[in-house]
Amino acid sequence: MRHDKVIGLMMAAGYSRRFGAADKREAVLGDGRSLLITSLANARGAFSSLRVVVREEDAPSGVEECALIRIKSAHHGLGASIGEAFGALLADPTIADVQAAAVLLGDMPYIRSHTLAALMRASAAELIVSPQVGDRQGHPVIFGRAFWPELARLTQGEGARAVLEAHAAQHRRVPVDDMGVLRDIDRPADIARR
Repeated sequence: MRHDKVIGLMMAAGYSRRFGAADKREAVLGDGRSLLITSLANARGAFSSLRVVVREEDAPSGVEECALIRIKSAHHGLGASIGEAFGALLADPTIADVQAAAVLLGDMPYIRSHTLAALMRASAAELIVSPQVGDRQGHPVIFGRAFWPELARLTQGEGARAVLEAHAAQHRRVPVDDMGVLRDIDRPADIARR
């Protein structure tokens, strides 16, 4: 699939309770950039179209030039955030020709651009695509447009696991050599672990 047919959906609306009192998105990585800025830079390098999902009242630094999806349901968990975000995508007439959406997590700054490109090439409107390192599934997960209405109905829970399980036959795992697809930043100590 052409890269312009896949939109990036950067999830950055969580409360990051495991990280402590600080806003995890503002945590500074070894290169001096924040976690969210680094994750966004990687996504911008791969996706010609990108939306950043933030809480309704939110104003994280570094997203001023991004197209935002402001959601109300982040306190119900990642599944609710994904549901509201996909509802917004379905209602957006400017992306009517987009065939798939990559659910990117704002706390995964180490995914390589060639990995994102490989996942996009494998994607299709009727497929779910995810990276795999050995026997471990990673992120992002790219959902073909056929699954967007089901994703838009999510209201709680741990992400889109139920949709993945319900459509196992349409789920393609792409083998990659990129540990960045497994590595997220949950706690301050994770930043030092490179």
